Amino acid sequence: MKNGAIAILPLALGAAIYGFAFGLLAAQVGFPWWGVGLMSAAVHAGSSQIVSVEQFASTQTVVGAALAGAALNLRYIGIVASLSDILAGLSINTKLLAIHITGDENWALTMAERAKSPDVGAAFLIGSGFVMIIVWTVSTTAGAVVGAVLPDLERFGLGFAFTAAFIAMARGLWRGRPQMLPWMVAAAVTIVVISLGLPKAYAIVAGTVSGIVMSLILRRASGVVA
Repeated sequence: MKNGAIAILPLALGAAIYGFAFGLLAAQVGFPWWGVGLMSAAVHAGSSQIVSVEQFASTQTVVGAALAGAALNLRYIGIVASLSDILAGLSINTKLLAIHITGDENWALTMAERAKSPDVGAAFLIGSGFVMIIVWTVSTTAGAVVGAVLPDLERFGLGFAFTAAFIAMARGLWRGRPQMLPWMVAAAVTIVVISLGLPKAYAIVAGTVSGIVMSLILRRASGVVA
């Protein structure tokens, strides 16, 4: 666990920065600091949290916000499936804990290290996961505390923080050219749905599902994981 905790520190620092930005903006749209912290600990998925909060702020619709966040988390179905070998032999409680604290960063790092050394496994994943969820929860909560006492952040040009944080997270998910077509399809479908005047939550779901379908098509056609 120690090796995973140390290895993830550079990525955790980056997550702390956009986590703080997310907390700032969440507080500005009315979320209490404890609500932000609870969401970060319970959901632990930055991109879906950002989209959910932004959706709720613009529509005040809980269902739409939850739907938008859930759509972005569909990728975790594949991530969890890829952990079957790593988590084999662990108790059900440990498996559930490991799955909960697994995010994009520590999953990618664990897989990269495991490709170099087959000995890297659950301990590395759990150690790095604990660091990430602690850093994310603390940074978002701190941002919310500060955001609650500051005046309107738009005056300081921080209204772009939501978009900037999401761009940073999206960039971290990029795995190379094989992903280009699914991403383009997802973006195109999302834009079309929004242009038709439908709620953004529906656009996010439609774009996400379209991207996943395209990835599956590419995988079956060429054997390349998109």
